Amino acid sequence: MPAGLVARMVLALLCAGYATGAALGWGSHRVALIMGDFGLSAAAFAAAFSCLYYARIRRGRFRPAWLMFGVSSAMAGVGNGVWGWYEVVLRRPVPEVSMADFFFLLFAPPAVIGLLVLARRPVTRAGWICLGLDTWLIGGSLLTISWTLALAHAAGDGDPVPRMALSLAYPMLDIVLVSMVLALHFRRTAAGRSAINTAIGALVLTVLCDALFTSPLLQEQYRSGQLLDAGWFAGSVLLAYAPWVGRAEEAERGREEGARPLAGHIGALAPYLAAGVCTLGILYNLLDGRSVDRVVLMTACTVVLALVVRQAIMLLDNISLTRELAHKENHFRSLVQGSSDVIMIAAPSGVLRYVSPAALGVYGTDPEELEGCELAGLIHPDDLGRVLHEVRRFLSAPPGGARSIRIECRFRAGRGRRGGFGEDGWLNVESTVNRHHNGLIFNSRDVTERVRLQAQLQHSASHDSLTDLPNRALFTERVGHALGGRRAGDANAAVLFIDLDGFKAVNDTVGHAAGDELLIQAGRRLQESIRSGDSAARLGGDEFAVLLVGGAAGEGRADGVGRERRTREVADRLRVRLSEPYTAGGVEVRVAASIGVAFAEPGSTPAELMRNADLAMYRAKQAGKARVELYAPQMQAEVVRRIELANRLRSALDDGQFTLVHQPVVELSSGRLAALSAQPRWRSAQGVVHTPAEFMQGPPDTGGRGGGQDRAHAAELARWLLEATVEQAAERYEAGIGIPVTVRLSAARLTDRSMSPQLVEALLVRHGLPAGALTVEVADSDARAGMDELERRLVALRRLGVRIALDGFGSGHAAIAALRRLPVDVLKLDRGLVDGLAESPRLRAIAAGMIGIAGELGLDSAAEGVDLPEQAEVLRALGCRHAQGMAYCEPLEEERVRDALALGAFALPEEDASAIALT
Repeated sequence: MPAGLVARMVLALLCAGYATGAALGWGSHRVALIMGDFGLSAAAFAAAFSCLYYARIRRGRFRPAWLMFGVSSAMAGVGNGVWGWYEVVLRRPVPEVSMADFFFLLFAPPAVIGLLVLARRPVTRAGWICLGLDTWLIGGSLLTISWTLALAHAAGDGDPVPRMALSLAYPMLDIVLVSMVLALHFRRTAAGRSAINTAIGALVLTVLCDALFTSPLLQEQYRSGQLLDAGWFAGSVLLAYAPWVGRAEEAERGREEGARPLAGHIGALAPYLAAGVCTLGILYNLLDGRSVDRVVLMTACTVVLALVVRQAIMLLDNISLTRELAHKENHFRSLVQGSSDVIMIAAPSGVLRYVSPAALGVYGTDPEELEGCELAGLIHPDDLGRVLHEVRRFLSAPPGGARSIRIECRFRAGRGRRGGFGEDGWLNVESTVNRHHNGLIFNSRDVTERVRLQAQLQHSASHDSLTDLPNRALFTERVGHALGGRRAGDANAAVLFIDLDGFKAVNDTVGHAAGDELLIQAGRRLQESIRSGDSAARLGGDEFAVLLVGGAAGEGRADGVGRERRTREVADRLRVRLSEPYTAGGVEVRVAASIGVAFAEPGSTPAELMRNADLAMYRAKQAGKARVELYAPQMQAEVVRRIELANRLRSALDDGQFTLVHQPVVELSSGRLAALSAQPRWRSAQGVVHTPAEFMQGPPDTGGRGGGQDRAHAAELARWLLEATVEQAAERYEAGIGIPVTVRLSAARLTDRSMSPQLVEALLVRHGLPAGALTVEVADSDARAGMDELERRLVALRRLGVRIALDGFGSGHAAIAALRRLPVDVLKLDRGLVDGLAESPRLRAIAAGMIGIAGELGLDSAAEGVDLPEQAEVLRALGCRHAQGMAYCEPLEEERVRDALALGAFALPEEDASAIALT
């Protein structure tokens, strides 16, 4: 049961119990006197305590009002206490004029002040004047009727002046209090309405009992403890309860809102009703055959005068309000007509009743043509259902819900917008919808350009800007849809990763603009070569991808061999098409295509499928490029191994597990130690020593996904190798051992951004090593990739004084092309020539030719991997100048290098001699 209802039931029982006791005489005259005097005093003090305590604990605008009501109740409590002192304690009648009358008269002024605090204060001077006039109109009418019925008799009975003044004071103060209650009742604020209504009801009940007490009919017969005291008791109890009226009553505010118009009408008519009451008082005197009393006449005149003044003020106020309203209407009409947004008012039936002039510019339709049309007929049929659903949900929402909603739909374009953004006959319109007298107001604006821009941005976000093919994000999404099996056959999806071999050379030789043109043509060929249900995408750079779905990848999982065969046929067809000549930059260029293929398997994710295709493409490039490779599970295992190795290499570099060894380079004719060849070694934490062949197994610059980490770690290891070689060589030079040193670096490392000629120069200067004491040995040179950059960097090193050696000479086309372009000082025979040199006359003839070329060009010649004495004998006989290998000495650590340098020379090996080992 709600707490407010319980409190009201307790109050009702309390008041009913008091009224029952008073009606029955309380059982004895003594008890009746106690309950009629001290009972009323206790109730009034309870009201005073309740109001004062509430004002103490609560802060707010109404706090002074409850303070005044508490003081007023305290006056009534003291007055009743004095009354009881005479009747109960002293047991004698109350004097006609006593202290009780003084306190009873002080009841009304604080109550009036409290009512003023509760009232909604006027905001203008005219409002304050009207409030005062309304109060006098009500008070004057009540004075007129009261004087006519009773007060005139009290004033004319010839009583002593104090007695007569007291007799008139009670009703006059009551009239003032009632006038304030009536005047302020229709001006009270909405805040705390239940508490204010309860307080007003308590005061009205108290004043009504005072009026009955002062009437000639009851005044002579009144005794304490009678039924009249029940009214005063109920008034005090209600006033005690008023501040604590719970918020439960506030739930009824919605129901009270409906009564506000009626209350407003009654409040507007209250002054005129008061004047009518005054008129009835005068007519009563005339009909009773008595002359009109001067008090009644004066009061009536002032009431009429107040009414005339009030009417004049209201007339002037209405004129001002009318002008202000007209000004605001013109202002808002100008806003509506000048607004770029279209404002439409629709009736509950959906018919447009008003359309602002902006419709001509926004919709291309005259507003008069739209007025009277059904709104549903102007909305695109595909959007109509959604719009109706949103509008119905908005209208069915409770009043406290959203005040407006925003709807976007397509609106029929008029003739004035055809050929513009509404060339398809429809405009994208965004509308803010508000309620309006059971209808709707639409504030609409054209967002067609914004919608199209959003569509373009969305397309740009999901497509490659150069080829207009889907980008990686959209391609990944389509792979996910294919793996979801939304269409029949999607479970047999396959992904192809494509990389254009030789594209970097096109950029370097013809230019980046020609490279972009080639990519556009490649994307167009790719799109033309696949079915409409398949998807092609550019992933970035020269990488493309194709998604084959359904029958393109095979008709069923059971026929795995057939699926692979058909997919390989598609991939080969794409490879051939992409490898055809291109015309870019005005010249004909050629590139090849390496393609990796991966098939969807149960439980595959888009990321896994694309990763597998990338690994297969990496294997295709590793195996020689311009080919198709199918994914196999061992490819992933290889990647895992390479990642683990890369991580171990990173830890080894950080932990200082790498060391440097040097293998002597010997002059074949004399056995003199001519130079040192620096080589890295990895000594693991377990004490195992790894050679470069074991920890640098990956092919350089294959371009695959797995080669990125390899290149990064290889570049870091190359920087360490160069710095350690220069540092140790400089230390030997400082010790007086001026032996040159050779460091081997791949072409990829020499063209790397981190291995610039400036870095080499800085190392030489920092460690104080002469540039001529350093020889850079170029390994794995490839004339098809980066030759221009490699030549530029080697020329810069040559200018510094660094010697250049070309490794792998005699291995084929790459070495010959490199010899033609690169600034070389030393030619190093390929290890493949040295291995079979003693057994093969053909290889000896080839080696003789290579050594002869070096001699003709004025270059030094050297051989690596001379592990047998007979190889050394053949090379010496052919005229090769230098050699290194196990036939002379194994790679040595720094201490043993110093021992070898102390010897200065190595004995020339005999044919049956073994390799020299220093002890």
